Amino acid sequence: MSEPMQIDQPVTTAAAAAATKPANAMAALMANAKGKSKEADGDDTKVLSDAEIKAFNDREGLPWVEKYRPHSLDEVVSHKDITSTIEKFIEAGRLPHLLLYGPPGTGKTSTVLALARRLYGPPYKKHILELNASDDRGIDVVREQIKNFAMTKVLFSKGFKLVILDEADMMTQAAQSALRRVIETHTKNVRFCILCNYVNKITPAIQSRCTRFRFSPLPEKEVQRKVDEVVEKEGVNITDDGKDALLKLSRGDMRRALNVLQACHAAYDVVDETAVYNCTGNPHPKDIERVVQSMMSDEFGTSYSLITSLKIEKGLALQDLISGAYEFLDTVELPKQSRIYLLDHLGSTEHRLSVGGSEKMQLTALLGAFKIAVELSQKKI
Repeated sequence: MSEPMQIDQPVTTAAAAAATKPANAMAALMANAKGKSKEADGDDTKVLSDAEIKAFNDREGLPWVEKYRPHSLDEVVSHKDITSTIEKFIEAGRLPHLLLYGPPGTGKTSTVLALARRLYGPPYKKHILELNASDDRGIDVVREQIKNFAMTKVLFSKGFKLVILDEADMMTQAAQSALRRVIETHTKNVRFCILCNYVNKITPAIQSRCTRFRFSPLPEKEVQRKVDEVVEKEGVNITDDGKDALLKLSRGDMRRALNVLQACHAAYDVVDETAVYNCTGNPHPKDIERVVQSMMSDEFGTSYSLITSLKIEKGLALQDLISGAYEFLDTVELPKQSRIYLLDHLGSTEHRLSVGGSEKMQLTALLGAFKIAVELSQKKI
């Protein structure tokens, strides 16, 4: 009778255990990732609530523009007439295609994203297709990506989906023509939210298919209220003159105000007027006053040397000096003929610079214009 066959038992020695370890760090990482993916396969996909999203944002150190973006229509700064109208559309179940236009940083994107949250709740991203200026939005994208999204439905959900076209004024005319047909065909299944800065760059055919809302620059009080909230939550040490400078430079643009505030907070312990102007690269009002006074009272050569040295020392562009001089002239008393002459030449110089004119030549021309304006102011009419 043959003896039973012997079967080797699993080796449990230290050498065998070492043999099962990953060969290097990358192998260990891959093994860990595989293990995690197996664990994840057994779990259901979890949708984060708004409170969890905010807590996650605090940990991740998001830009303040995204961190403090409104999560509901009620939180949108200003434009209460627009948000209340959209709310009525939703309650009546008759949301039309929307065309939101106006300057940057006035709440167009925030309003549309708050609208999406209002319609679909936290998992709103499944129901929207968002395209902005960084995406290719030629005619092929309209015909394929947007059309395919419009033709499909989300499983186990009723109603329509949203297509958000941000900065749509950058779309080509051919793409806009194709989009017009897509809007007509898929109205039952999709609503389009078209956002742009310049409404005249959107074809009349698309404008006529949408309900239009204009977002004007935000009032300074509304920007200040939001800035005060962020300053308190983030512990920013900002002075009164720093806050005034921030509000002045933002010009009703909330995005710009929060970005500048965050940059100043990161770079300076105390955010004062000088810190704000240094962060934005804008000329300080005292430098502008010095330049204008020199152009109006000093000799031509002296004034030219002063402005040239100041430009080199502070890294200023002539275009910035022109913008500053334009605002400063509002505070100076001048005869009508001198003011009109100066404003005309400021505009002409800025235009020539924008089309590639020499800064040196335009500076001398501007100096000459100021000298003539002074002479005009001394003449009795």
